[in-house]
Amino acid sequence: MNTIDLSIIILYILITLFVGIYVSKKASKGLKSYFLGGNNIKWYYLGLSNGSGMFDVSGTAWMVGILFLYGAKSFLFMWLWPIWNQIFVMMFLAVWIRRSNIMTGSEWILTRFGDGKAGRASHIIVAVFAIVSAIGFIAYFFEGVGKFMTIILPWDISLAMGESVLFTSAQSYALILIILTTIYTIKGGMFSVVATEVLQYGIMVIAGIIVATYTFFIISDVEINSIISEEWRNVFFGWELEGNWTGDFKKFNDLIDTEGYKMFGAFIGMTLFKGFFASIAGPVPSFDFQRILSTKTVKEAAYMSGFTNLILFIPRYLLIAGIVVIAIVTLAPLYASNGVLTGEEIELILPKVINFHIPVGIKGLLLAGLLAAFMSTFSAFVNAGPAYIVNDIYKKYFKPKAAAKHYIKASYIASFAVVALGVFMGFFADSINSLTLWITSALFGGYVAANFLKWIWWRFNGWGYFWGMFAGLIIASFQYFLGQYKGNLPDDSLFLAYANIPAIYLFPVIFGISLLGSFLGTYFTKPTDMTTLKSFYKNVKPWGWWNPVYNELKKEDVNFTKNNDFWLDMFNVVIGIIWQSSMILLPIYLIFRDYSKTGVTLIIFVITSFILKKTWLDRMRKLPN
Repeated sequence: MNTIDLSIIILYILITLFVGIYVSKKASKGLKSYFLGGNNIKWYYLGLSNGSGMFDVSGTAWMVGILFLYGAKSFLFMWLWPIWNQIFVMMFLAVWIRRSNIMTGSEWILTRFGDGKAGRASHIIVAVFAIVSAIGFIAYFFEGVGKFMTIILPWDISLAMGESVLFTSAQSYALILIILTTIYTIKGGMFSVVATEVLQYGIMVIAGIIVATYTFFIISDVEINSIISEEWRNVFFGWELEGNWTGDFKKFNDLIDTEGYKMFGAFIGMTLFKGFFASIAGPVPSFDFQRILSTKTVKEAAYMSGFTNLILFIPRYLLIAGIVVIAIVTLAPLYASNGVLTGEEIELILPKVINFHIPVGIKGLLLAGLLAAFMSTFSAFVNAGPAYIVNDIYKKYFKPKAAAKHYIKASYIASFAVVALGVFMGFFADSINSLTLWITSALFGGYVAANFLKWIWWRFNGWGYFWGMFAGLIIASFQYFLGQYKGNLPDDSLFLAYANIPAIYLFPVIFGISLLGSFLGTYFTKPTDMTTLKSFYKNVKPWGWWNPVYNELKKEDVNFTKNNDFWLDMFNVVIGIIWQSSMILLPIYLIFRDYSKTGVTLIIFVITSFILKKTWLDRMRKLPN
């Protein structure tokens, strides 16, 4: 590690701490100030913060690997999440969510189902989901950033007592970063999170631009074209993936065959099926949800969500594509000559390029950018998780009346508890990695059906919501536990076959059983109180099957109108997905010097931007302030 690079990293950390602590005084006015910034933060700062929070180190390393292996088609792998849930949020969900005027995602549930037993059951299950997810992700970050730092930094800072190792080097690095990030996050709440994330976004953008520019100086078009094939550049695909690599690199196709995505047409079909329902279900109760609720007005919630999409992908993929170009030219020939490329090697491409192929100065800035990516994502979860502990559990069920300072102190304790539990789990990461995946996939699987129905169907009630999520959780958990013991199952067992089904192909089963739980829970219990339904529908105005509620409201106000924008919203979603995809492919084609495809992608970006200006932005401008 050169002194210049180290100085850049230390300077970045000191500036981040200064900014985070400097703005922390604004967070002491109450819970709304602490967790939502008092709804006084400008929408474009929240958009930058939201985009920064999605720019994580582990995700960046994964994207580098899949772009290297799968080429331009790799952007379709992002549909696994699916990333275009942000498009659904932009087009209509941000407006619906912000109209509720509450503090957390689980508190929002009470506006839909009321504050009776059914509403509280659904409220608690969402709060538990948010808290467990935050703890699991902190453990994941703890493990990931520690391993990343040990590959990059040359110093052994492990702590031993006699022959017993108390902390490995990876754990020590992770603890240092987590402690530093936790200090300003807990001290300043949403104000500190947003202020530091705006700074961190700027660092990441500068790092991406510099790395991308550097590749143009050190790597020629001829070097790139001698390795990658035309199929590598092609975004179109058939039923199966084949021929991505040619010549001396054909053996890379063997890894593609074993990754589980050979039947690419079926894979994309399933991601589309899952993605539609998962996206309408809305954002999970996490930092993304908190950013929407933190905006000043409904109009600004829409602006913020659209701005997040606009600023996230181009700078991120400038960095990713720049790293992959260097890897293609320097590492691919080594992989081809040394033997078969493995999944483990794919995961190490990012740190290997940084260590051996990035010059002094740029390396320090790039590392500062990746540290910024970690710290911004981590701080977002540290701010979001405790909100559910304090506001949705402690305040609601244990201490409903107390001074603002009391709740702020409770928030400090909750934040420390969430971080401590996450770090504790991180120490056992070898055993909890699959557990963390189970928590997220199981809860997400159960989350989709119930949260899809809550928007569109008036009869759906709190017990339907609770049992729908619970049923999805059980069926996803069943596969997880079978997977832990599948070594003991007979080879011809149906249970073994079920355990080996990839998660994406299991989604219809989880979704179907969760739907069944939702319907049974709804029809075997009484409907939500009509007063609650009228209040919700009047404020939020979603489209869907709301006629009984609409007719009741029409009796009270003959001028009341329903939401008839379903087809326009779906049109905007389709255009938005194309728009988002163009922002991913544009930097990829530019960095890989495919100028004809760069031009076509740029034209698509301009056309879709113009359409969305007419069909979305002009409509949002007419919303009340």
